[in-house]
Amino acid sequence: MNKVRKFLVLLVVACTLPLISFSQITTGEVTGEINTIQSVVPFLTIAPDSRSGAMGDVGVATTPDLNSLHWNPAKYSFIDGDGGVGLSYSPWLRNLVPDINLAYLTGYKRLDDKQVISGSLLYFSLGNIVFTDHFGNETRNFNPNEFAIDLAYSRKFAKKFSGAIAFRYIYSNLTGGTHVGGTETKPGISFAADVSSYFEDDIQLFDRDSRLAFGIDISNIGSKMTYTDDQEPDFIPINLRLGSALMIKLDNYNSITFAADINKLLVPTPPIYDSTGITILRGKNPFVSVPVGMLQSFYDAPNGFKEELHEITFSFGIEYWYSQQFAVRTGYFHEHATKGNRKFFTAGLGLRLNIFSLDFAYLIPTIQNHPLARTLRFSLTFDFDSFRLLNKSNN
Repeated sequence: MNKVRKFLVLLVVACTLPLISFSQITTGEVTGEINTIQSVVPFLTIAPDSRSGAMGDVGVATTPDLNSLHWNPAKYSFIDGDGGVGLSYSPWLRNLVPDINLAYLTGYKRLDDKQVISGSLLYFSLGNIVFTDHFGNETRNFNPNEFAIDLAYSRKFAKKFSGAIAFRYIYSNLTGGTHVGGTETKPGISFAADVSSYFEDDIQLFDRDSRLAFGIDISNIGSKMTYTDDQEPDFIPINLRLGSALMIKLDNYNSITFAADINKLLVPTPPIYDSTGITILRGKNPFVSVPVGMLQSFYDAPNGFKEELHEITFSFGIEYWYSQQFAVRTGYFHEHATKGNRKFFTAGLGLRLNIFSLDFAYLIPTIQNHPLARTLRFSLTFDFDSFRLLNKSNN
């Protein structure tokens, strides 16, 4: 690994510590250490909105909302409303760094009763970085940043089923063109797509009106990214998300939803090398094309099927609504200790007023002194239909 690659890896790791475990774990694996899947631009996997963030990061099959583009754009075909816009914000890793922030701007517009278009901007600011020379002298300050711009089309194919496709432009500027080890760096650029589907059906459960939904979303299917001309490009976080949700209408005023998602990164698992770092002892060659890497991700773990199961993360969430105006949410997220060790509970509230909704989420890690502790998310959404109705009533 050359100096440039080392520098970029260290920078990404420093800014995304929640993806890395904080201790070595003896699990019977060859190395006895963690073996996390590595990719660039991991900010794409962070839950940007407060509703899903308060429900343990579930969202692929929950009832459609304005932030569905991140989780499953196919849900937009079933959304109630003609259009809307929303803004979410989260101070990130504030226990470690005071100036890392994640912002998410999204919106949708209904074309007819079957078709919806949507778009979003996800922006990740990694704070101020001080660059120094070999002698420790400060050379410059720079604010690394990354963003993704999305455009999606959703269509209802049947009364209970819809599909969608989304296109994504990803830009990652971690160094501002700074020379590292005599090599010029550059921003990383990638183009990607999402493919998703959604199914929902009204059912009777315990003599109560209920709704059962299923969703699937394969996100970030795209080109690899590199930060120098001579660097081997790295995978972006291609992800498979499956989930289900059950909403039970308790009475005319109260309803409750139970939801669960599973996620698996479709990115090659790092193999185990010999002492030279060249010959692979166990696992598969990770330097393959994107299609091969996606397929290989299901069977390339160095320790076989058991390790493949460890690469699946689980999310569980509960949402209670009173009169569709006030919501209470909670959830749990679980990742295996050798694959990142993110385990946390979440909680949050939602308030829906005439023309806007306000949501809040709070994250509670199960590990003490975790950098994700006390993570907050705020979301504000505006509904076009409610705004028009309010104007009519005032006139």
